[in-house]
Amino acid sequence: MDIGAQEHVATRGTIGILGAGRVGTAIARLAIAAGYQVKIATSKPAADNALIIEIVTPGAEAVNAHEAAEADIVVVAVPLHKYKSVGAETLAGKTVIDAMNYWSVTDGDIADFEVDERTSSEVVAAHLAESKLVKSFNHIGYHEMEPDALPFSTADRRALAVAGDHQGAKDQVAAFIDALGFDVVDAGALAAGKNYEPGTDVFNGRFSAEELYAKLHGNLISA
Repeated sequence: MDIGAQEHVATRGTIGILGAGRVGTAIARLAIAAGYQVKIATSKPAADNALIIEIVTPGAEAVNAHEAAEADIVVVAVPLHKYKSVGAETLAGKTVIDAMNYWSVTDGDIADFEVDERTSSEVVAAHLAESKLVKSFNHIGYHEMEPDALPFSTADRRALAVAGDHQGAKDQVAAFIDALGFDVVDAGALAAGKNYEPGTDVFNGRFSAEELYAKLHGNLISA
């Protein structure tokens, strides 16, 4: 489906993606289809990524991390244990989407998250202290993103949650998610991201906006 052809569109701009794994590239393909300019960076030099980016995400540009950080919105989709490799200074003042999860079952125990009572996104936000962090995309499987994306106003459109401490950044991310093909539910402050971390009902399910709102603001304890 050409999500970019939908009548209701967000203002198009640039999306920087840090990480070229399955989550990052799935978001990249949706963003390209929606009319965004997409720049993808990894820890490797851009030239080393150019061919694989061309194959996996046609239309995206392989860049170095500082170039991806210049985008209107930056998606951080690196393995969580590498979160400190993301340059805090380069992302200062930027709207940043944290698409990562802490899941010890698959990642093993990571001390930063085992000994801290804060949510994983709050720990990441402390590292990216000058950024406006928004938690989203973490409770949808990479393999579900493209099949589940639907045009605006489609019945039973899947919804994604956003949590963050900066309303303007949440609004910006919500417009981006809507353009990609999903409804959006505001979960609240960044700490409320705990309500859709691994192990929660939201993390393990697929919900419309009405259903997701009920889960986040009714059945679960809000932050």
